[in-house]
Amino acid sequence: MTAAAPPLVHRTTTAELGSLTLETGEVLPSVALAYDTYGTLSAQADNAILIEHALTGDSHAHEWWPGLIGPGRPLDTDRWFVVCANVLGGCSGSTGPLTPGPDGEPWGSAFPRITIRDTVRAELLLADHLGIDRWQAVMGGSMGGARALETALLAPERVARTGIFAAPAYSDADQIAWGHIQVEAIRTDPVRGLGIARQIAHLTYRADAELNHRFGARQQATDRPAEEPGDRYYTIQSYLDHQAGKLVSRFDPDSYVTLSRALMDHDVRRGRSQDLRRALAGAGGRFLVAAVSSDRLYTPAQVRLLADSLPAGTSFRTITSWAGHDGFLTESGQVAALIGELLAS
Repeated sequence: MTAAAPPLVHRTTTAELGSLTLETGEVLPSVALAYDTYGTLSAQADNAILIEHALTGDSHAHEWWPGLIGPGRPLDTDRWFVVCANVLGGCSGSTGPLTPGPDGEPWGSAFPRITIRDTVRAELLLADHLGIDRWQAVMGGSMGGARALETALLAPERVARTGIFAAPAYSDADQIAWGHIQVEAIRTDPVRGLGIARQIAHLTYRADAELNHRFGARQQATDRPAEEPGDRYYTIQSYLDHQAGKLVSRFDPDSYVTLSRALMDHDVRRGRSQDLRRALAGAGGRFLVAAVSSDRLYTPAQVRLLADSLPAGTSFRTITSWAGHDGFLTESGQVAALIGELLAS
C-alpha cells in the first residue's frame, strides 16, 4: 500500500498594514490583507515563496492548486514557507468593496480604482509585516502572473525567481474588450450581471475544442422553466448557468468590477517605456514564463512575447492542454514540473 501523504497544515490570518497611496494619488487609509501560510519561516527569513491567485481566487492556494503544496510536494513545506494573500480589492478577507470605508459603511462601488501595481505594493507591505526582505520565488497564473511580473519590476531586489503562467506583459484590445463587457453587465444588474460576466469569462477560460467535445449541441432534460414554450436547453447552457451560480454565491460584484478594471489596465510599459524590452529591463531575478497551448484569452504568442522581452536567461515553456486558459490550474502535473524547474534554477 502507498503511504498516505502527510496532512497539510496551514494558517489563515489577516494583517493590518496601515495606509497605502494608490497610483491615482488617492490614499487608502487602512489596508488589511487576509493570507494563508504553509510551512515555517526560517530564522533567517530566507525560504519564503509568494503565490498569487487569479481574478476570482482567494488565499487558500491548496484548494485551487491541489497537490502542489505540502511535505514532499513541489512547494515542499518541509523546506519552504509558502504565503498566499487575498488580493487587495478582493472579497475574501482583504480590504475591498465589502470592507468599511471612511464613513463606516462598506465601500461598495465607491471603492477607489486600483491597479495591479497597487495590489503588489500592498503585498510588499505584507512581506515587511512578515519580516521577509526577499522572496525566493513569486509565482502565479493569469492575474496572479501579472502580479508576479509587477513584483519583479517594482521591487527587483526583493525577488530571486518569478514564475509567470498564462499571463502577458500587457492587456491588449481583445482582453480589454472582454473585461469591458463583463463590467457593463454587472453595472446593469449587479447580481444577474455577475452571473453573465462569469459566463462570458468562462468562455475565454476554456478552449472551443474542449467545449465542443464535452457538450456539442446536445440538449439537456431539466426542471428549468422554459422562457418560451418549446425552448431548447442545451448542456452548454446548463454548464454556464452552473458556473454563474457558483460565482454569484461566493463573490462580490463590486470586487469583480474592481479587479477586472485592474486587469484591463495591466501594462508594464505604462510610465516606463513603450519599448517592451526597455520596460522590462529592470526586472530582477530569474524568470520562467509558461503559456497554455490552447489559451484563447492570453494566447501563446502573447505570452511568448513577454518571455522574449524579459532579460536574458528567461525560460519559456508551454503547458500542453486542450482546457484553454485554465490549463495552468487543470494540468497539475505539468505545473508541478515547472515549479520544480523554477525552484531549482
